[in-house]
Amino acid sequence: MAEQYLERLSAAVDEAIPRSRRGAKLECKHFFSGAALYADGKICASLTPVGFAIKLPETLRAALLKERRARHLRYFANGPVKKEYVILARAIVDDPVELRRWLTTSIRYVAGRPRSRLRGGRW
Repeated sequence: MAEQYLERLSAAVDEAIPRSRRGAKLECKHFFSGAALYADGKICASLTPVGFAIKLPETLRAALLKERRARHLRYFANGPVKKEYVILARAIVDDPVELRRWLTTSIRYVAGRPRSRLRGGRW
């Protein structure tokens, strides 16, 4: 079952961020019952049975939650909220432009690479 999540996450990353534009080292690996995306060895996103989650700074998480474009990440119904992560709304995940925007933001946040320090200012 986890294999399907790994394949879907890898495909989403490849579509959103072509290898020729990557600044951080990106790897998709198995993660519990799903898959996780690592940027320079740190998790920045996951795709599991609960949804497509990304790690973001507090202000961006709050904005997405307020706009109802994301919800808090909990891996189990009564489990703790994973504070730095949100589960993206289906509308974002299904929109390649939106998904690219949020994945890129998460990767930069986790890898500690502001836009100006990337190769040519791009991913």
